[in-house]
Amino acid sequence: MQELEKQYHINCAAGDVGRYCILPGDPGRCASIAALFDNARFVSQNREFVIYTGTLLGEKVSVCSTGIGGPSAAIAMEELVNIGADTFVRVGTCGGIDLDVRSGDIVVATGAIRYEHTSREYAPIEFPAVPDFGVTASLAEAAEKLGKRRHLGVVQCKDSFYGQHSPGRMPVSYELLEKWEAWKRLGVKASEMESAALFVVAAARKVRCGSCFHVIWNQEREAAGLDQDMSEDTSAAVRVGVEALKILIERDRAKQ
Repeated sequence: MQELEKQYHINCAAGDVGRYCILPGDPGRCASIAALFDNARFVSQNREFVIYTGTLLGEKVSVCSTGIGGPSAAIAMEELVNIGADTFVRVGTCGGIDLDVRSGDIVVATGAIRYEHTSREYAPIEFPAVPDFGVTASLAEAAEKLGKRRHLGVVQCKDSFYGQHSPGRMPVSYELLEKWEAWKRLGVKASEMESAALFVVAAARKVRCGSCFHVIWNQEREAAGLDQDMSEDTSAAVRVGVEALKILIERDRAKQ
């Protein structure tokens, strides 16, 4: 491929981003995340990729939206790594699966089920999708420090939003329903769409990545007749992600 000054999709070049990056899905969340940085500035916008760069504790950090799903998330990570980023925190939303996971809680992924296809173009299915331990520990510590109700565990990643929410009308309903029952029996915490791809791409590119999520709803609690209120305020998960970056920055400095 021809060497380009700017990366093809994210429209950024070396020097535009920091080594530490927060990855939300929604481009509309980037400005509010950047507002938690110091000296934040808008860098670029192309397709689903919106990027701001600022500092935390004097260290250069960035936020880059990825859109929905593994393919665009993998593109963002690939191109950010190309221009110097090496530590990623995915901050997003999820739907609870385990009955103890409630709307408004924080889920920190300790692994991801590769029920998607992007990761298969990087690694055989036998290779596990797991986050970096240091990033995961920092996310767990940040959630506890901020007093957020948190859950650590495996999340399920899929390519089809409606395959989860309307499995019965799909021609492959037999497979979707059987797999969902397996996730429940295995104690899977939540369902989302990006972590499996990001964890495997991070392994292939030899960089660090972890994920935390805001729980919007739990369809299993609804089916069981348990009380819950839909929660769409993602600010708690964002603050956990930002706090985790601060913890990582301090620990990286201590190692140096």
